[in-house]
Amino acid sequence: MGRRIDYYDDPNAPAANSLVPSVNVVVTNDAGGILLIRRTDNDNWSLPGGAMDLGESLSQAGIRETKEETGIDCEITGLVGIYTDPKHVLHYTSNDEVRQEFTVVLTGRPVGGRPTPSDESSEVRWVGHHELSAYTMHRSMRHRLERHLSSEVIPEIS
Repeated sequence: MGRRIDYYDDPNAPAANSLVPSVNVVVTNDAGGILLIRRTDNDNWSLPGGAMDLGESLSQAGIRETKEETGIDCEITGLVGIYTDPKHVLHYTSNDEVRQEFTVVLTGRPVGGRPTPSDESSEVRWVGHHELSAYTMHRSMRHRLERHLSSEVIPEIS
């Protein structure tokens, strides 16, 4: 399996050669826990998510990716923000794809399933917001979580 390397504002980052609409979902349970995965391609903690497939809506992609990566069924409840910063690129070493960031972050709530790792997630956990600082994640993911937890009600667009 290849690796995923996130670069942000790095002059040594490879040039982007791809732009793929993607989604992350902040799934929050009744106890206030946020659903996180430990990615198998870089060992960082992350919100579930991934690329949209042809023929599906953004919400459908978020629901599908959450189920595939975590075993949790969810429904979409809102929008955190849209992230398109060209300074953030993701290098997938398996095929040398270098994506410019294009991610929409949605909110959701669980409606079924149980936390189950997958090929893309070595661990799946419900994490309290006060515990998030102890989890290793890319700065862009941490920013998205902080934005979700802030008192801002207007979605962020960057």
